[in-house]
Amino acid sequence: MLGVTDYGSFVAAIILFLLIPGPGNLVLITSTGKGGVRGGLAAALGVILGDQVLMWMAVAGVAALLHAYPAAFNGVQWLGAAYLAWLGARMLLAKPGAAPVLRIKTGHYLRQAMAITLLNPKAIVFYMAFFPLFVDPAHHQGLTTFAFMAATVAALTLAYCVTSILLTHFLAARLRANPVISQGLQKLAGVFLIGFGVKLALSR
Repeated sequence: MLGVTDYGSFVAAIILFLLIPGPGNLVLITSTGKGGVRGGLAAALGVILGDQVLMWMAVAGVAALLHAYPAAFNGVQWLGAAYLAWLGARMLLAKPGAAPVLRIKTGHYLRQAMAITLLNPKAIVFYMAFFPLFVDPAHHQGLTTFAFMAATVAALTLAYCVTSILLTHFLAARLRANPVISQGLQKLAGVFLIGFGVKLALSR
C-alpha cells in the first residue's frame, strides 16, 4: 500500500507504542485535568505537531547527524531531561488551588506538549530505525510513502489522544469534588515527570 509493506503490522506497532506510558501521555492527561477538553485537545495537537517534526527530521537524515556529533545529541537530551524535571518540580511545589483552569490559555498546553515531544532526540533515532522496517523497496514511492506513514501515525495518535482526553475529562470532573485526591494525583504526576527526565538524562 503506497510502498508500505505489511500495513496492518505497522498500524498495530504504532498503537502499541502509543499505549506505552511516557511524558507525552502524562502531559496529555495533566493538560486535560487542568484545562478540560480544550486543554487536552491543544496538548494533543502539540504532541502530533512535535511528532511530525521529528519524523521528517528523521527522514531528512538528522539521526545520522546526531550520531556524527554526539555532543549535539547529548545536549538536546540533557535539555529535554531538564525541561521535564522543571515541569515536574513545578507540579510538586504548586500550592493547593494554584493555576486555575481559567488563567491558562489554550496555547500554553499546545506549546508545552510540543516542547516535551521535540526535546526527546531519541525519538528521531527511533523513527529512523522504525520506518525502514515497513518500507517495501520494490514499491517505494519516495516522499509519498513516508508522507503516508506520517499521516497514519498522526491519525492514530489523534484517535488515541481523543479517547484519552474524554476518559480523563470524565474522571477529572469527579476528582475535582475531592481536592485531596486531586492534589495527590498532581504531586504524583510531578514525580513521574521528574522520573522521566532522570531516565532520559541517564539513558545512553
